[in-house]
Amino acid sequence: MRVKVIGLLAVLTMVSACASQPEDAASASGSGSSLGSSLESAQPGSVDQFQVDIGDRVFFSFDRSDLSETARTTLDKQADWLKTYPAVTIRVEGHADERGTREYNLALGARRANSVKEYLISQGVNPNRIDTISYGKERPAVNGSNEAAWAQNRRSVTALVDGQTS
Repeated sequence: MRVKVIGLLAVLTMVSACASQPEDAASASGSGSSLGSSLESAQPGSVDQFQVDIGDRVFFSFDRSDLSETARTTLDKQADWLKTYPAVTIRVEGHADERGTREYNLALGARRANSVKEYLISQGVNPNRIDTISYGKERPAVNGSNEAAWAQNRRSVTALVDGQTS
């Protein structure tokens, strides 16, 4: 039993390390658009620039809503970008993996979205520019019933709602 727990922790750590790189184009993609061609042409203030250069999502550990150091680094970039483009409003979407009840995962997604919102506010972003919503387990980024899929689905996504320059 102890070996299984240690093995599971090792796998979780490896997956978490891989899943916590929102700067990668594959991890930062929020719309499923072709970001390869956007890397060179992302205009300042655009959704593409936000997704590719800043990172639109952060990831969470199982059953947690606290922010990792990697998440805070991404959110610091988001806060700086939002301060540069003060007309932009955002919606922070909280998500969970498929495990647990619908109600529990909606509450967990809300805690994750609010954790991101509170951090952005602490970094100087006007709270009137931030809405939150929880999708719980209803909108998985990756289909699958394994740790790799679950790690990608335990996330919050910052979506630009209004005011982007292009």
